[in-house]
Amino acid sequence: MTDREQYTPGPASGAQIRKDRGQNNEEKWTLILVRELRHSPEKVWEALTDPTHLREWAPFDADGNLGTAGAKVNLTTVGAPAPRVTETTVTRADAPKALEYKWGGFDMRWKLEASGGGTRLTLWTNIGHRFIAMGAAGWHICFDVLDHLLSGTPIGRMVGPEAMKFGGWQRLHAEYAKQFGIETPNWPPQAAQNS
Repeated sequence: MTDREQYTPGPASGAQIRKDRGQNNEEKWTLILVRELRHSPEKVWEALTDPTHLREWAPFDADGNLGTAGAKVNLTTVGAPAPRVTETTVTRADAPKALEYKWGGFDMRWKLEASGGGTRLTLWTNIGHRFIAMGAAGWHICFDVLDHLLSGTPIGRMVGPEAMKFGGWQRLHAEYAKQFGIETPNWPPQAAQNS
């Protein structure tokens, strides 16, 4: 049995949501995820910025390094039904502490703090209210895959529709929805659950 076949995500934890008002008084939802990693901030920084590392765990591919403020990089969403490419400009790159850019029109803000020989990684990302539990479940799995990658036991990227077919994602989605007080639709559709 491979590490991937043995992988089961832990319970939903380390996530919260915040509701603000945008410039036009519209609701603006932010998903905040915190994960303790057993790796140095420098090692985590490299995984957040280097396209080769991102290809192993993130829900997007990058055609350039995200580690320099002002860098223009194309981010391609993995598993989207049609190619979805977002050109982004890195607005903050303070290695190995803070990284900011947009992905698909949503703010992505990363904070890395040295913590007990490892790193406390915090992600703030805007997301549509009805997708918050889905996003939390997806990022939870991405962070698990990242941790395995940095530990030298890669289990392979699990994102998009592939992740949604995974039983662990479905459980996490339900747990985060309950934590956030969000009703969940029958997701993924029945056909995807059976595949």
